[in-house]
Amino acid sequence: MNHTFFRAVVAGTLAITLGACATHHDPHQRAKVGAAAGAVAGAVLGHQLDDDAGRWVGAAVGALAGGAVGHYMDGQQQAFETTLQDERDANALEIERLRDDTLKLTVDSEVSFDFGRAEIKPAFRPSLDKLADLLVKYDRTAVHVVGHTDSVGSDGFNVALSQRRADSVADYLTSNGVPRQRLRTDGRGEREPRAENTSEAGRQLNRRVEIFVKPVVEGQERQAYESPRYY
Repeated sequence: MNHTFFRAVVAGTLAITLGACATHHDPHQRAKVGAAAGAVAGAVLGHQLDDDAGRWVGAAVGALAGGAVGHYMDGQQQAFETTLQDERDANALEIERLRDDTLKLTVDSEVSFDFGRAEIKPAFRPSLDKLADLLVKYDRTAVHVVGHTDSVGSDGFNVALSQRRADSVADYLTSNGVPRQRLRTDGRGEREPRAENTSEAGRQLNRRVEIFVKPVVEGQERQAYESPRYY
């Protein structure tokens, strides 16, 4: 397939989408544009994966040169910390820089979900709005949303619940303009605890959603989309 042709398709389709939204006031314009961009870019990526080289050729989502990763992630980390300072002060969210420059955001499920439920609490939506804006701005990253639970209930129930929670967060980010092809979700249930499940304090720590923001590095694009494993 001709990669120039696919890039032209992306540009043309986005121009049509933006033009259509501009013809009248649409309160959901950003979400629609983001969804359209994600659908088109995802289709192009599917045609541009070079399995032999292990890289995307002319991918619609730009990749970072290896030497630029640290600086790019420095800027993104600072933006996260500044914009989400209120959440950090309230101990509702933690931000950590991992050894491979991945940014890990840990969200306390007590502020994001009711017990045993997967619907995002209304009070947490403004925080996700801010996060979505930053993810749209810093678009040379893949985003992994991983759900975790405590040990109350069966393993099967907890895996399913943690997956639904991860999907809820990913769906919300998509509705706020983050292209879906950048997002991956995973539900790990009770299998990766932060603390012992023998106390309520420990179980509360284990009920969480983790968001891993991984840089997309030129020539190593596939690694950004591999499920994060740090336990």
